[in-house]
Amino acid sequence: MPDLSPRRRILVLAICCMSLLIVSLDNTILNVALPALQDDFHTSLSGLQWTIDAYLIVLASLLILSGATADRVGRRRVFQTGLALFVAGSVLCSLAPSLGWLVAARVVQAVGGSMLNPVAMSIITNVFTEPRERARAIGVWGAVVGLSMAMGPVVGGLLVDSVGWRAIFWLNVPIGLAAIALAAAFVPESRAARPRRADPLGQGLMIVALGTLTYAIIEGPGLGWAAPRVLGAAAVAAIALAGFVVHARRAPEPLIDLRFFRSVPFSGAVLVAVCGCAGFAGFLFVNSLYLQNVRGMSALHAGLWLLPMAAMCAVCAPLSGRLVGARGPRLPLQAAGGAMLASGLLLAIFEAETSTVTMVVSYVLFGIGFGMLNAPITNTAVSGMPRAQAGVAAGVASTSRQVGQALGVAVIGAVLAAGTGSGPDAASRFTAAARPAYWVIAGCAAIVLVLATVTTGRRAARSAARTAALFGTGEDTAGREVTGASSR
Repeated sequence: MPDLSPRRRILVLAICCMSLLIVSLDNTILNVALPALQDDFHTSLSGLQWTIDAYLIVLASLLILSGATADRVGRRRVFQTGLALFVAGSVLCSLAPSLGWLVAARVVQAVGGSMLNPVAMSIITNVFTEPRERARAIGVWGAVVGLSMAMGPVVGGLLVDSVGWRAIFWLNVPIGLAAIALAAAFVPESRAARPRRADPLGQGLMIVALGTLTYAIIEGPGLGWAAPRVLGAAAVAAIALAGFVVHARRAPEPLIDLRFFRSVPFSGAVLVAVCGCAGFAGFLFVNSLYLQNVRGMSALHAGLWLLPMAAMCAVCAPLSGRLVGARGPRLPLQAAGGAMLASGLLLAIFEAETSTVTMVVSYVLFGIGFGMLNAPITNTAVSGMPRAQAGVAAGVASTSRQVGQALGVAVIGAVLAAGTGSGPDAASRFTAAARPAYWVIAGCAAIVLVLATVTTGRRAARSAARTAALFGTGEDTAGREVTGASSR
């Protein structure tokens, strides 16, 4: 790759951050728009779940493949293709005449989205070769994540109330088209010296396992947990997962190398990512519905209520990166688990949503916790790994985040749908059904807190060193320099 001027490097960073902005905004904006979608399409709770999870399942399944493809055929080419697909999917979403068409368009969006954030991060790390410059660039990347989270609820609420829910997808079009043109003009092409092989069988098994498991969870409350379709989907998911494990043990370059899981820090990071992001997605899902369907708020009003949570995420994300760099991942992970647990318990035990003050406190606590979560996940995943494997390990951690969000929406929605609460009206029934949902969120946070303690000690570090030795690269291992990468 040619040596670029400082101004050109900054421009490349800005172009990559444009893709991050539209992907990160899209998810938070959509949550605020869920009640409007429900009214427009007269859909059930499971329909809303599929609107979110169709995107997340495809995104989680394709992240690693997209990164490997970019290394092979060219990062700029794949990045531009991803932008084009994401823009096309956004246009189709805005024109969707029914829920089924909307879900299909979200799948197109997800295929494009899988080519954006991981590939953009690869572009950044190849353009910013000096360690200090790279750290600053990754810090800017993390700040954009926080900014998009803070903007999402408010921008989404404003668009839904003033124009309608279809406008949230129009927002992606001009930004995406500008990024495509700018990438063609200013982003240099690059490829990996030794790209990983494709693993189509492993890729297919992952998609089948995630899709059928999510189907069973979402449709179980409506069809009945003993329904043939639900049991069949669960059985297919189990078979696909078993097949994935067997294949990964035998393939020369599997989609996910199972030897990674011999590292306690890596396994802990994957579980923390799944549980923490499941709690976050479930929290956002249930509260977006509660504020509008129970409290009767407009989309904008609900977005403003969610702003304290989003703002604390934005504030705490860079603080977490600095803490990881200074003291390692244990403290920020413990802070994340503790704050999210306190928020979940406030809502589950003390019914915090019944009081304005306690509800704001619970939102602030959850925002602090989730804001502290992302940087130590990436750091812990790559800790002790050979540098040649650090990118793959970080990719698995990023995939785990998306899997967690998909499962969080599926499980929390299923808990709400199967809620046994009774009351004189729909608001009372929803409030009663939300109580076990908050317990699930608190449980996810408790797992994060426990894992933060048991997977970041000296014994865990020794297991990471033993795992690195299995790859026999003789290279230095990755460590604390990967502190700011909070890819979503």
